[in-house]
Amino acid sequence: MKIATAGYPLDFLESWAQYEDKQAAWVAEAAGEGAELLVFPEYGAMELATLAGAEVAADLEAASKAVSERMGAATELHQKLAAEHGVYILGGSGPVFDGGVRPDDRPVNRAHFISPSGAVGYQDKQIMTLYERDPWDVVGCGPLKIFETALGKIGVLICYDSEFPLLGRALADCDVILVPSCTEALAGYWRVRIGAMARALEQQCVTAMASVVGPAGWCDAVDMNTGAGGVFGPPDKGFPATGVIAEGVLNAPAWTYGEADLSAVAEVRRAGGVRNRTHWAEQGARDGEVTYIPLP
Repeated sequence: MKIATAGYPLDFLESWAQYEDKQAAWVAEAAGEGAELLVFPEYGAMELATLAGAEVAADLEAASKAVSERMGAATELHQKLAAEHGVYILGGSGPVFDGGVRPDDRPVNRAHFISPSGAVGYQDKQIMTLYERDPWDVVGCGPLKIFETALGKIGVLICYDSEFPLLGRALADCDVILVPSCTEALAGYWRVRIGAMARALEQQCVTAMASVVGPAGWCDAVDMNTGAGGVFGPPDKGFPATGVIAEGVLNAPAWTYGEADLSAVAEVRRAGGVRNRTHWAEQGARDGEVTYIPLP
């Protein structure tokens, strides 16, 4: 499959029509390049807060509620665009107040995954960053999910989640793991990118990273963003020696395109130079099980 990963800029929107036009243009561009799977970034939906005005967008709690109220309409728009272009879309994530899964009335960080048929699934972020915990008070929510599609088995690790090997291991059956991200600094971008590349190595699969790029000073949560799109695989048989299938230009608003060959995924798992996925269990339960040897 051909994957498109976004380096996505957030705009201060003057109208819903402006948002519709922006999404339609981005999806049409990627589909026109032959992409079958489109990945928008973490907190790509935060620009929806601006539709409620600058004062709301500048207030974390009010902005979260404004985005949550618009997420249904944004997902319906992506359903329409997915059907029109025959593509799968991971929409930009955003805070969602879902009392069915979080009766404590705190928002989760949710990304919706839409198929060309109009079917919709979603993945909530598992582990919150320090800023999400305080002052934002966005909360984690499970479980992790594997979406069985015509393109293969696809999972989602939202940003910080990609930095945890056991979350990647839970998605070991996936052919592709999507990593939507939103990172303020260059170090943050590289933490997530290294996480995405490590998960591709460990589970011998393809990972696809999307990023928010550029400033959005109207909201403290996304005021400055550093990143790029990228597609990665295990540095092994059938994949680039660097593990980098494609990488975008840092902070450039654009799609980055990469090919994911699922036959190569199957082959590297069967006969790669290393077998990290197969040999995973040989690590055993090592947490705290070390021997300290004094060497005076």
